[in-house]
Amino acid sequence: MDREFPYLRPVPASGQEAAAAAASEAADESRRNGITPPTRRGGSGRFLTDVIVELGYADRERVDAALDAARQAGRTPEQLLQEQGLLNQDQLARAVAERYGLDHLDLNGFQIDMGAANLISASAARRYEAVPVSFLDERTVMVAMVDPANVLAVDDIAIMTGMEVRPGVASREDVTGLISRLNRLDDVVQQTAEAEEEADETGDLVDLHESAEDAPVIKLVHSIVAQAVELGASDIHFEPDGNEMRVRFRVDGVLASSATVPRRMVKGVVSRVKIMADLDISERRVPQDGRVGLTIDHHHVDVRVVTLPSVHGESVVMRILDKDSVVMDLDMLGMVGTERQRYEKGIHQAYGAILATGPTGSGKSTTLYAALQQLNVPEKNIITIEDPVEYQLDGITQIQVNPKAGLTFSTGLRSMMRADPDIIMVGEIRDSETAKIAIESALTGHLVLSTLHTNDAPTAVARMLEMGIEPFLVASAIDCVVAQRLARTLCTTCKKRVLVSAQHLRDNGFSSTYDLEAYEPAGCGRCSNSGYKGRIGLFEVMTVTDEISQLILERAPADEIARVAVSQGMRRLREDGLEKVKLGRTSIAEVARVTDSR
Repeated sequence: MDREFPYLRPVPASGQEAAAAAASEAADESRRNGITPPTRRGGSGRFLTDVIVELGYADRERVDAALDAARQAGRTPEQLLQEQGLLNQDQLARAVAERYGLDHLDLNGFQIDMGAANLISASAARRYEAVPVSFLDERTVMVAMVDPANVLAVDDIAIMTGMEVRPGVASREDVTGLISRLNRLDDVVQQTAEAEEEADETGDLVDLHESAEDAPVIKLVHSIVAQAVELGASDIHFEPDGNEMRVRFRVDGVLASSATVPRRMVKGVVSRVKIMADLDISERRVPQDGRVGLTIDHHHVDVRVVTLPSVHGESVVMRILDKDSVVMDLDMLGMVGTERQRYEKGIHQAYGAILATGPTGSGKSTTLYAALQQLNVPEKNIITIEDPVEYQLDGITQIQVNPKAGLTFSTGLRSMMRADPDIIMVGEIRDSETAKIAIESALTGHLVLSTLHTNDAPTAVARMLEMGIEPFLVASAIDCVVAQRLARTLCTTCKKRVLVSAQHLRDNGFSSTYDLEAYEPAGCGRCSNSGYKGRIGLFEVMTVTDEISQLILERAPADEIARVAVSQGMRRLREDGLEKVKLGRTSIAEVARVTDSR
């Protein structure tokens, strides 16, 4: 059964207590997903007014009075109860669900599957007051309906979707709001692309209304992109599995399923994304990459598109580069106290090298951008070479690597040295040639900022030596190394205070003999029931002192360099993470997850 609908799992026949516990656990998890199962399946023999009384929404006398008034007014008693303020739309939807033995769907907390929602047109959704919201399996779709007794609507939706329909009940307000939201998500992208097309006389951008047959695919792609931006996702993954296509969003560094594209629309969705990025739609055997600019909700975002051929078909990854959502302030990034002082001292040196290290997606470039924001003054000439230029900064010359044209990090860096720079940023040191030029630049009166892929700060020194850079050059050039990770921050709305036992701390790799007062994730509608919303940096800042320089000259191992750095006040990544746990910014489990080097 689908993991989003745990109440559908068969109950193990291991005794009444086990059955009751399993049912309770499944119901709790369902409610967290915005689904409330009925107390009993099938509601024959009960009037809706009887259910309203049973649920405690109104007493018997008022319901009977509404029944008498309804006979004379030619209206339903439920309408009269709503007008009298005794029954709201959500309560009515819950009563209808209980009456027919169906699930009640709270669309405010329900994760809408855009692939399902776009199976029917907006006009049909408005006419039937129903929207498909999720796939239960390959043949069944869950439909949120105001009136599940409308068998004509159920039959028509089954014909339009080509799938079996399982009705669920949602309030009229929620269904109407969802239809409006789906239209808005499509329109904000569509209007932008049309405006850009009018402005671009070269015709590079594609007409969004190529044919009536293409319209559902275009609407689906636009809805998915707009929803991703709305949720603050950094990446969209379109992954075929042979039959249908799974869509996942990376939000706060974690991938989560978001939509399912039906089989008949898979090729159309891939082609549509490739057309937007100006890629060759006829080429499916080799990877391709491109870029498209969109304006969503009145702000511009760049989208990088990469296609990869797989055994099940082409997969697509869209990287969303939203400059407005990028935090380039060290305080907001989470760098405070001693780490902040060490880093700022390093970046304000007249010359030398500052390295930011960590795995892909750990925020290294953002930390360097924050430094450039501080250093960006009219008296300084700042030049960067990046692959790609993710965010454009005013007042800074930024160069895009172009291997096809012969512009690599090393060749670009050589040219930059003849352009009278004061500060240089190299997007990434990938090879020994680039490392050598960067180190030599740092020794000839330039401040050089760059990134490197290592697990911690001391290992960065060993990595430079492995690239063939002489120890005396490394010891003389590098002033500061910053290692970092990005940990999800706890949702301020639902986080709960807990006492973390010393044993639990030790199980997660923290040496402690005392319990710790902290916060843990709970889950609510504002954080999509994840318990987390946003991210914060964990930092390890190593200043290259005379003692560490001597160890570098002796080619000492990284562990020995780390021991000396810690004795001189360097705080390790986990220690910084534990401090942020104490402040209630993140959780023990999250710190353990992002700092686990295995």
